[in-house]
Amino acid sequence: MRLLPIIFCLCILAACKPKAPVRQPVPVSEDTTFLTGTFYLVRHAERYPGGVDTTLTAEGFQRAGLLYERLKNARLDKIYLTPYRRCIQTADSLRIKQHLDTCFYQADTTGESLIYEITRHGDWGKRILVIGHSNTLVPALRGLRAKPHMAAIGEDEYNWLFIVHKTSAGTTLTEDCY
Repeated sequence: MRLLPIIFCLCILAACKPKAPVRQPVPVSEDTTFLTGTFYLVRHAERYPGGVDTTLTAEGFQRAGLLYERLKNARLDKIYLTPYRRCIQTADSLRIKQHLDTCFYQADTTGESLIYEITRHGDWGKRILVIGHSNTLVPALRGLRAKPHMAAIGEDEYNWLFIVHKTSAGTTLTEDCY
């Protein structure tokens, strides 16, 4: 008999449990910065062969300097890079001389990690440098809805500079070398 009042109380408590709020969709206005911005995508500069986390070669440091010269007047807001020494060293001159904030994203072959981190940090609508790898840049470009002319970047290609302009009207891609 003692069990009956306890079961009754549990049933009343279960019935009083508040329902989860229903999410209301938020309309996206035309002046939103979501999914817009200017993105400069490059592969890290030349690195020593072998090993997972190698550093830049002398040629790599020279290329990082060329990247600085090319983008020093681009009014960058932030740098996104993978957490490998070769990417960090490629970004160092811009990061230090321009006092730019950096954000790490995971190197993946889908581009999803980059998109997730940009969204998580609220960086849509900004001018962002993205430093990646030969097997991650093309997927990142596709994640930004750009259509590069190539299916992959060769292992010995370090000089590509992709500039993606995303506006509410659409996406444009400029492919260049530095």
